[in-house]
Amino acid sequence: MAIRVLREHFQIDASSARSKSWEEFKDGSFDLVITVCDKARETCPVWPGQPIVAHWGSPDPAAFVGSEEETYRHFRDVALQITRRIDLLIALPIERLSAYSVAGEQSVRDIGEVG
Repeated sequence: MAIRVLREHFQIDASSARSKSWEEFKDGSFDLVITVCDKARETCPVWPGQPIVAHWGSPDPAAFVGSEEETYRHFRDVALQITRRIDLLIALPIERLSAYSVAGEQSVRDIGEVG
């Protein structure tokens, strides 16, 4: 359903997308790490460097039970929530996003509270 929502609502071709384990990225260097799945939050590792780390929890759309149309709307609503949060993130002044900025880290975490 996620692929369908991305294609139909956002005009994004995600047909080759797949879920990835954090282990695929463990040797990378990041400025910002955002988890969205509560399961990821529980098992989130200590990332190399000092990235800003935030959790933007959302209801797991795959766990939703309903008709096909209700499921589509649920997936779409979660995607729209993530879109709103990304819009807020890119609106933050870049100087607030320093890995050493406590205010910046809190700002990124606060975005996760936006519905």
